[in-house]
Amino acid sequence: MKTSRRRAREFALQGLYQWQLAGTDPATIARQLGDAKGFDKIDAGYFTELLEGTIAAAPELERAIAPLLDREYSRLSPVERGILLLAGYELAQQPDVPFRAVINEAVELAKSYGGTEGYKYVNGVLDKLAAQLRKAEMRE
Repeated sequence: MKTSRRRAREFALQGLYQWQLAGTDPATIARQLGDAKGFDKIDAGYFTELLEGTIAAAPELERAIAPLLDREYSRLSPVERGILLLAGYELAQQPDVPFRAVINEAVELAKSYGGTEGYKYVNGVLDKLAAQLRKAEMRE
């Protein structure tokens, strides 16, 4: 069973995809997704925070993620970029969510929406990012 937060992440990922491809602003994306089937079952506050926060922090998140990749950031699929940005935002800005939960949720998104082996790549990159952003938590 999907939690309301997992659903919020799925909708936020859809929004990030749209933002990357069309440059649509977060308010318009949120309005459009608000009409989608299943939106009433999500944690709407968390969705808004993820969508707006990730887009606002995207340049700095990209700078943090790019050195951890084995290819150019721009060569990632929009789905992988979206998942990495979303999870990067959660790692950086949501200390109440354990890093393992953030990575697990990102891997599940990659399994559902990404390429065949994309979830393994996402997992590897996020392990490295968590080591930078959540040092103290990872030592515990």
